[in-house]
Amino acid sequence: MSQTRTEFEAKAAESGAGATEAFRRKQRSGGAAVPAERVSAMARDALEAIHDVIRKHEMTYEEYDALKAWLIQVGEDGEWPLFLDVWVEHVVEDVNTSHRSGSKGSIEGPYYVPDAPALPHDGTIPMREDEPGTPLTWNGQVTSTDGSALGGATVELWHADSNGFYSQYAPGLPEWNLRGTFVTDEQGRFAIRTVQPAPYQIPTDGACGTLIAAADWHAWRPAHLHVKVSAPGHELLTAQLYFPGDPHNEDDIASAVKPELVLDPQDAGDGSVTVDYGFVLDPVSADAPSTR
Repeated sequence: MSQTRTEFEAKAAESGAGATEAFRRKQRSGGAAVPAERVSAMARDALEAIHDVIRKHEMTYEEYDALKAWLIQVGEDGEWPLFLDVWVEHVVEDVNTSHRSGSKGSIEGPYYVPDAPALPHDGTIPMREDEPGTPLTWNGQVTSTDGSALGGATVELWHADSNGFYSQYAPGLPEWNLRGTFVTDEQGRFAIRTVQPAPYQIPTDGACGTLIAAADWHAWRPAHLHVKVSAPGHELLTAQLYFPGDPHNEDDIASAVKPELVLDPQDAGDGSVTVDYGFVLDPVSADAPSTR
């Protein structure tokens, strides 16, 4: 008799394979070609930076072989999306959004899935009937930088459950658990009912965990809500929203926490919490860099 696996049996290799395939699907759907001169300039600078590290630390052949073995393992575990999104993406996000005057953004991370169920502006995210966690009601408004309301804007929300696992990346969870796309009303407002997520460790039984252990780092991310906010004629905003008092807000392994992204939850008096947090989107500019 086969046994149904639970989210607690999630494996880094399975999660990594899922994130890698999701990235490949996105690339197949169409991505802009990078000019050869840009590839050459960035590749040369990256290699020179590695050369500088080797010289600075006088890398031995034993260390070089350990590096090669680890790089091979990252690929075999499918953990390049995890590695890059945890340790590199926050700098890419900073560079590509530095021109904005609207809301601050943050990294997308490796566990985004497009086409989550469409829901009205006042709705409940898909969840299990007995979904554990503190009920959370989130009210907000989407506006443009000139203050005008953006009716019909979309707020894509996804987050880990109260055990720190994401649907579609851990077994035993419904496909769209804690994933939804909400459409704002005529005044750009939305009201979303969900549950408060938990802090979690990134997968540590694969190559990324090997690096963490070897460097004596921690693997924790603070609790957060992922969002993508979009409206016609405006730049897409990708962000993560955090909760005050989380011990890893100050040392997030992904270096993605910004003060502007920390929520202010209020006790509703019935065992639930409420938050008020809106978004200001920048109009599309012809010379703005690509964002996601």
